[in-house]
Amino acid sequence: MGDTPILEPGGIEPIGLREALEERYLAYALSTIMHRALPDVRDGLKPVHRRLLYAMRLLKLDPDQGFKKCARVVGDVIGKYHPHGDQAVYDALVRLAQSFAQRYPLVDGQGNFGNIDGDNAAAMRYTEARLTEVARIILDGLDEDSVDFRETYDGEDREPIVLPGGFPNLLANGATGIAVGMATSIPPHNAAELCDAALHLIDNPEADTATLVSFVPGPDFPTGGVIVEPKDAILEAYETGRGGFRVRARWHREDTGRGTYVLVVTEVPYLVQKSRLIEKIADLITDKKLPLLADIRDESAEDVRIVLEPKSRAVDENLLMGSLFKLTDLESRISLNMNVLSRGRVPNVIGLKQVLREWLDHRREVLLRRTAHRLEQIARRLEVLEGYLAVYLNLDEVIRIIREEDEPKQQLMIAFELNDVQAEAILNMRLRALRKLEELEIRREHKSLRGEQRDLRALSKDETLQWERIGTEIAKVREAFSPDTELGRRRSAFDVVSDNELADLEEAMIEREPITVVISANGWIRTLKGHIAETKSLQFKAGDTLDRAFHAQTTDKVIVFAEDGRFFTLAADKLPGGRGMGEPISIMVDFPENAKIVAAFVHDPRRKLLVAAADGRGFVVPERDVAAMTRKGKQVLNTASERAKLCVPADGGHLAVIGDNRKLLVFALDQVPEMGRGKGVRLQRYKDGGIADARAFAADEGLTWSDPAGRSFTRTLEELAEWIGERAQAGRLPPQGFPKSNRFGPGSLDGIAGKR
Repeated sequence: MGDTPILEPGGIEPIGLREALEERYLAYALSTIMHRALPDVRDGLKPVHRRLLYAMRLLKLDPDQGFKKCARVVGDVIGKYHPHGDQAVYDALVRLAQSFAQRYPLVDGQGNFGNIDGDNAAAMRYTEARLTEVARIILDGLDEDSVDFRETYDGEDREPIVLPGGFPNLLANGATGIAVGMATSIPPHNAAELCDAALHLIDNPEADTATLVSFVPGPDFPTGGVIVEPKDAILEAYETGRGGFRVRARWHREDTGRGTYVLVVTEVPYLVQKSRLIEKIADLITDKKLPLLADIRDESAEDVRIVLEPKSRAVDENLLMGSLFKLTDLESRISLNMNVLSRGRVPNVIGLKQVLREWLDHRREVLLRRTAHRLEQIARRLEVLEGYLAVYLNLDEVIRIIREEDEPKQQLMIAFELNDVQAEAILNMRLRALRKLEELEIRREHKSLRGEQRDLRALSKDETLQWERIGTEIAKVREAFSPDTELGRRRSAFDVVSDNELADLEEAMIEREPITVVISANGWIRTLKGHIAETKSLQFKAGDTLDRAFHAQTTDKVIVFAEDGRFFTLAADKLPGGRGMGEPISIMVDFPENAKIVAAFVHDPRRKLLVAAADGRGFVVPERDVAAMTRKGKQVLNTASERAKLCVPADGGHLAVIGDNRKLLVFALDQVPEMGRGKGVRLQRYKDGGIADARAFAADEGLTWSDPAGRSFTRTLEELAEWIGERAQAGRLPPQGFPKSNRFGPGSLDGIAGKR
């Protein structure tokens, strides 16, 4: 018996659970991928859609015929071809009829088929349907042996494996689906553009994706909208078959008099339900998350019309829409994942060129099969016609044989060298067909069929003629759905989003109010409403005092420079306010333990900063490079053995540096390198101590400092001649009257009560 398992009593055969699960789950996965979720690249249809169209064709629901109840269509589909739930099949039928879901609907629906608000269609017993012209083109040639058929699930009927697909349906209408371990998401495109790209690919088989994208610049959604995806990202998506497209609503401004206005949205992004969109925006207004928007109204009838009322006439319309794009589905991202059944068998993610290539190859195979089928028909008809001609050449003898012979069929075959088919056709002729006029018509048909046969044989042997014929067919489709037609015109536009839009949006979504930022010596931070000039009355926790305070706006970013050389960025509107003592900065960011704040100021991305460690090494860094909205901050000044000591503006052509040894040095600021991160270079040489302070200044303004009494002193560049030198020199004692603290006094980064 070998390894044959011994059957248990009762006929139960033991099998491994792991092997059974793997085998059966794999079978389920393959069934889902091949027969449910992924579309075929050749006709762009899933099995349920293909069976719907085929069943409707058999019901003679052509575009020029009457409608039939959807219940009748669904009944035929689930009874003959698709053994699944009737509601699932009806939902698929409804989607094929929805003009807001399908760019080129395949079903012409009569009745309630749902709407863009997300309302469901009426029950199938109330709605009616027939095929559209697009569906007719996809089905054209089905009776001409153009595709293979297979048995239905019960073996009682036959169904097509794929449709002839004379329309580029996969990309024109798109597809979505979730299989096991894979998914597909293909947005709709413009049929005329796809036809142009296909015609170019016929003439130039080696054309690259970039050339094809010049014909197909992006999706064309049935609901319109504006595509704001960069061109290079679109090209990469079509090259690889994976990517996405940012789509925004289309809107315009309407003036309402006296300087007031409203914004009107006329197109929403693809697959966005209008009612839910409006409901979400209304909730955001209630929650005060859209400070620029006062109200929203839905004035839609057959067309979309959503009215947005700004808070005031001073609100910038672009910032208002930008805040809505960021927080709502007025901007959505449509993914591209062209995962299809390549060649009808292999699930694969392919790019734009291969999709068009496989569709064209399918069209060629359909053409060859239709040509072979037509040649067979012509051959059979010519065979019959040649038998008819034999009758007219020997009419009297044929009549005699039929009247007198017991077996006229055999005698006809012997007398005129006819085959069985010809003899049977002669015996089935009617007497009226024996007139002279009929003979002329038969000879004319015979000649015409001979000419058609000759042309078709030439077509089947010449690939150039085949592609010419395919190109002619595609050109006819392109003409039927050209941009001049209502259905064919492009609905989705393209636009470019500016790079600084995001920063403007963040500011627009915050109500701009003046505040005073207060930081204590122990690192506690808080904000007070308004710009406060006097800080002596501020209270702090026991043992804590004021370190610095400065004016800001709620829309600003606050930069904090720590002794370990890291910069931290805080949003001013997120800082604790009220009458309390605030919160430690270490709660908001990963501020180093027991470290002091070197500098804190309002962020200005146009400015440059000079940063230096206590040993006098430093460099210039653009302020825009130090901002980072992360808890860990951004390491800029490397401080392996020394702590960070200075952070001052680097504005002007000269830099004055003074050390703890009370030596002053002035040199050109361009001697200090501009870096993004590092240790820097030596600014001044010291025997003992380190750097005390530094200040950049312009030559025409001179160097300014202030004494403890608040008096200000300025020295021109000429007056500082004896202190001017080169970077890394020691310098000399400062001019008479320079503060004994070795500090220049409050600078532009210091606040209203700065302490450094």
